[in-house]
Amino acid sequence: MKRIACMFVAFLMLLGISSFTAPSYKIGRLKYNGGGDWYGDRTALPNLIKFCNYNLKTNFQPEEETVDVGSAELFNYPFVFMTGHGNVIFSDQEALNLRKYLMGGGFLHIDDNYGLDKFIRPQMKKVFPELDFVELPLNHPIYHQKYNFPNGLPKIHEHDGKRAQGFGLIYKGRLVCFYTYECDLGNGWEDYGTYAGDAQETRLKALRMGANLIQYIFTK
Repeated sequence: MKRIACMFVAFLMLLGISSFTAPSYKIGRLKYNGGGDWYGDRTALPNLIKFCNYNLKTNFQPEEETVDVGSAELFNYPFVFMTGHGNVIFSDQEALNLRKYLMGGGFLHIDDNYGLDKFIRPQMKKVFPELDFVELPLNHPIYHQKYNFPNGLPKIHEHDGKRAQGFGLIYKGRLVCFYTYECDLGNGWEDYGTYAGDAQETRLKALRMGANLIQYIFTK
């Protein structure tokens, strides 16, 4: 737990004006059981990393790393990304490990790649039985970092005609998990042209929202 806290302090300095060369940090992709495609949006994180390193002056390693939800290695990552379309299963040990990680200063971004919602909600209840996802208000700081999103999450891909929503799990006053629903934010981080109908303007919105998320995490 202390290791994650130290990483956060270092990143606060990194995002400010600094006269020293800071070490690089890693972004993790969460690998889970149940058969869901945890490996989806294959080009998303490297593109987000590149965008943040250039525009926020962060110092992430250029490639993501895969980390199992039940692994002790989880605690090496200040930020972990999770996506998929299908089933998710956390064992009791995995749920406890994820809980300890989030309580100790870690952060999880869950991005519904369409179809994840009915699976991830009960699994996150295993992690935090006492908490419920709450929709973050439009004035939440996560939407007002370097880039301003007065209307909340941008809509990247259309599925069911529903509005994009950003939900959070808040533990002792701290946002520990951000869940992007009906948004497909990670799809917007992928290489341009990955999906039919891709638009550079929409992709830029997705990357900027991702940068806001990174900035929020490391300045709170």
